[in-house]
Amino acid sequence: MIKTKPTGPIPSGYEAIDGELAIGGLTASALVAQHGSPLFVYSTRMLDSRMAQLRAAMPDGLDLHFAMKANPFQPVLRHMVGLADGIDIASGGELRMALDAGAQPAHISFAGPGKRDDELEQAIRAGVTINLESPGECDRALKIGSAVGKAPRLAIRVNPNFDLKGSGMKMGGGAKPFGMDIELVAPTVKRILEAGADWRGFHIFAGSQALSADAIIETQSQTLALAADLAEAIGRAPEHVNLGGGFGIPYFPGDEQLDIIKVGDALSEQLRQLPDILSSTQFAIELGRYLVGEAGVYLTRIVDRKESQGHIFLVTDGGLHHQLAASGNFGTVVRRNYPAAIANRFEEEPAETVSIVGCLCTPLDRLSDNAAMPKASVGDVVAIFCAGAYGATASPANFLGQGPASEILVK
Repeated sequence: MIKTKPTGPIPSGYEAIDGELAIGGLTASALVAQHGSPLFVYSTRMLDSRMAQLRAAMPDGLDLHFAMKANPFQPVLRHMVGLADGIDIASGGELRMALDAGAQPAHISFAGPGKRDDELEQAIRAGVTINLESPGECDRALKIGSAVGKAPRLAIRVNPNFDLKGSGMKMGGGAKPFGMDIELVAPTVKRILEAGADWRGFHIFAGSQALSADAIIETQSQTLALAADLAEAIGRAPEHVNLGGGFGIPYFPGDEQLDIIKVGDALSEQLRQLPDILSSTQFAIELGRYLVGEAGVYLTRIVDRKESQGHIFLVTDGGLHHQLAASGNFGTVVRRNYPAAIANRFEEEPAETVSIVGCLCTPLDRLSDNAAMPKASVGDVVAIFCAGAYGATASPANFLGQGPASEILVK
């Protein structure tokens, strides 16, 4: 007997029309009929709601940045530029996309190891803040700034001596390719100041995809203390400190929503008790998947229904080439099911245990494994939720010549 495995929790905010999943007032079947399958659908209403909830929970005056690597789809990016206080990028290509979406250079910060000289020059000429990852990158940025006759805006990305407990991806603590070790920070800042460049402050990112409010609160407290210690060592207050993010969303069975009210209350108290050297510093948090992840759904049509050794497989025209994370192949140690449904049977009760698989010639191409679903047929539409982050651009769309899925933003 095949053991049924649960799917993750379907995000709140989705509705049904005549028993079928609907986004933006249109059913999944209508969206697929109009735009084709596979299809990513993003909701402006859910993007707006998430940002409004976050602003209400966080301290007054805290800047909220969008890490565009989570979803650089141009209509989504343009919408987020209008909602967020800043845009965080990780390449020269993302810089061009951010500027095209209307982001102001003064509100863009550029992090990531391995920045090429042409990317540094592009950023310096545009006037965006470069989060330096090493003393060597600092030297290159200063040299390029001198060559083009423009003082670069430079911040230090710090490799903290702690990590975000329970995070899905640890970005700090120990030997890391990201940021500078603590003992390198003060000498590098002094080098920036001596060169006459514009020192903007610190970027301190300890981890991502955490659902524990207590873990995030502890990390934010440690981050503020580290920023104060570094400022004292330099003898100068930073204008800006990016506290990182780490806010996760529930993907899997048993996951619960992060308590942002608890996080915001604690951060408000921490900011009220800042040491004098940070009293005039502007603080920000940087979020990607938390802002856009639950606002997206991936729709893919069933093209075959087959049985093998007593088990039913629903074969779709999509797969891991669009939804690598949902297949379990984007850093997941133990594969678990993302939230999923038969979109045009959204309100029907489960009737069978099935595996939903993609169209690729690899056993890795599974979108849902041994899941309880309503009885589905060829032509029905599968919905994979939490598809608003790290889907279309974080997956190998050209594998086996399949090509990308369509994407739309609905209002």
